[in-house]
Amino acid sequence: MAGSANRVILVGNLGRDPEVRRLANGDPVVNLRVATTETWREKSSGERKERTEWHSVVIFNDNLAKIAEQYLRKGSKVYLEGQNQTRKWTDKDGQERYTTEVVLQRFRGELTILDAPRSGGGDEPRERVTDRSAPSGDGFEDSDIPF
Repeated sequence: MAGSANRVILVGNLGRDPEVRRLANGDPVVNLRVATTETWREKSSGERKERTEWHSVVIFNDNLAKIAEQYLRKGSKVYLEGQNQTRKWTDKDGQERYTTEVVLQRFRGELTILDAPRSGGGDEPRERVTDRSAPSGDGFEDSDIPF
């Protein structure tokens, strides 16, 4: 295979308020629990069915973390783009555990608030923050480009 992709897109609702922590260097880390629900009708009975899947989301991106901390609350409807990552950790009993999370990294990820902000009027625009820039390492700033 020539390449691969690891991209997760979620549209769902927060199951609780964002949990904000700080790393030792002061950078914010935000944990979210996002519910996505699919609905369908049983062919045989016509009965409406639904299934909810809960997703763990971690935001390491400063800009997105600020938006999440300021505007998101339990029940907020969001659009998220990130990557699936599985990490290993050891519990208090010494057992190795694994957890898979949708991660919005420092230079990748997108967060769009799909419902009206909780503070203020209902005619305010939706908040959309994207940080897809990648560090270039070439030493040039956009303002240095001569055109």
